[in-house]
Amino acid sequence: MKTTRYLSIAGVLIALAVPGLVPPQRAQAGDQSASPGPKLILQVTVDQLRGDLPDRFKEHMGSGGFRYLMDNGVWYANAHYGYSNTETVVGHTTLATGADPSEHGMISNVWYDRQEERLAYNIEDPRYHVLTAGADIDEETEIDASQVLATTDGRSPANILVTTLSDELVLATNGQAKVFGVSVKDRGAVTLAGHTGKAFWFSKSSGGFITSSYYYDKYPEWVTAWNEAGHAKVFGGKSWELLRDKEDYLFGADDDNSWETDVAGFGCTFPHAYGPADGKHFNNFLIYSPAADELTLDFAKTLIESEQLGQDDVPDFLAISFSATDYVGHLFGPSSLEAEDNLLRLDRTLADLFAFVDEKVGLENTLIVLSADHGGPDAPGFAQKFGFDVDYIMADQWDRTPSLVALKKKFGIGQKLIRAFFPPYVYLNREIIAENNLDLAEVEQAVAEELMTIKGVAMAITRTDLMTNRLPDTHLTRAARRGFNPKRSGDILMLFQSQYCINDFEGEVTTANHGGPWRYDTFVPVVFAGGQLKGQRVYRPVEPLDIAPTLAALLGIKPPSAAWGVPLPEIMTNFR
Repeated sequence: MKTTRYLSIAGVLIALAVPGLVPPQRAQAGDQSASPGPKLILQVTVDQLRGDLPDRFKEHMGSGGFRYLMDNGVWYANAHYGYSNTETVVGHTTLATGADPSEHGMISNVWYDRQEERLAYNIEDPRYHVLTAGADIDEETEIDASQVLATTDGRSPANILVTTLSDELVLATNGQAKVFGVSVKDRGAVTLAGHTGKAFWFSKSSGGFITSSYYYDKYPEWVTAWNEAGHAKVFGGKSWELLRDKEDYLFGADDDNSWETDVAGFGCTFPHAYGPADGKHFNNFLIYSPAADELTLDFAKTLIESEQLGQDDVPDFLAISFSATDYVGHLFGPSSLEAEDNLLRLDRTLADLFAFVDEKVGLENTLIVLSADHGGPDAPGFAQKFGFDVDYIMADQWDRTPSLVALKKKFGIGQKLIRAFFPPYVYLNREIIAENNLDLAEVEQAVAEELMTIKGVAMAITRTDLMTNRLPDTHLTRAARRGFNPKRSGDILMLFQSQYCINDFEGEVTTANHGGPWRYDTFVPVVFAGGQLKGQRVYRPVEPLDIAPTLAALLGIKPPSAAWGVPLPEIMTNFR
């Protein structure tokens, strides 16, 4: 770990120190003198797992994955995020911090940095290079535009403005707790590992798991060995095949829909061929399928064993974010044969994970937490099939719409008025506005009113209104405020109508895109299992930001610095 890392967060560590805290000593496995509690916190995040999907497809699931959680865990079946911008980094950071994006600062997958006059990718950091040379982003087939727009391969958690649960665990144990985050997506790993843990993510260039110099000077030997073993290449020449007979599936008769997206020849029908292991798009095809989760699981199992997690009475923390459900949802939609088969395969992956943890640590010594970073809408094409008037929204032409052209003429602006649209925010060209001696708040309001006339736009809310509390008190405006950070948010917040999908991938349509305030985007499972917990369903409203305070209370440590959630009583009274 580099000295510069300590310097960058020294102020945070000093400010958060707890006077008089005596860190527990690392005990040998089996030492009965230590206080009872989980030896391992296993936080599982399934990217884009809408809260209804495990029940929807549970008929053909086995007993060890989702059914284990349903039968043996506390399943909160009415959990929703409370802010408006439901994107990957926003949700992962909320899970990690117990805070809203207004406090933790990760307002979107990307934002416009006005101070540096450039686009900022959420976890990019040029100070800390990726340890594998050339393990950068393959822009040609990346369906996740936010990563394509990153300007450097450097990665760190520096943009997270507050502490995470894992940070607090490290502080409370004086660095003795081991903390790791693993995901196919870099932001899925970095956020939950926090400022003090270590993170690994998948490289589509190298086909292995990588990290940055923020965490290590060089790879641990076990990581090098795993990467050199070429686990991804096992899928060479194979295909994503259906797990069961097609007639067993709810969507078995819907394998060829016109609205589904074919990226680089991966196809819209089964089987989806990966091609040769040295193929140009091979590693991209892996992440668009259940293979992504299988590789993540294999790496995580090696990590658990190599780092000896959960082998003493100082609790360790492992966050695993499974990403395939998100990629499959974007390409095919959640109501598709691909999404259904992916969930059945994810069920097997979870069963494998839980069995491995039971063997190595014991589920009685493990607290499992499963949730998602966001949900997701059905594809507009799927909804249209049932008569809904929904569609895609194309933002790249907004500045040239007749109404905005007339508005620019009114203000005497001959150049581009909208500098950029990075969902969910419109960033105005403030330099042009200033050069024309215009009032920024007046321009914001005028542009917002014109954007409201575009079909599919529910609300366009100005920065001025968000900062001055001049908005009516509605569910949507409350959600908008909870996602607004004055240093990073844009000039106008766009909220689209229910079931409308913003298309933000350089003009190319993706099948379905999350990111709004509607219940299909905010709805996620929140599940705790392990220890002495017993199976039950809880239907009162809870939020995913309750997870971090619950874990902190259970561990007997202070909550993350901006955590506003509340400990969940079912967990506090029943884990032990």
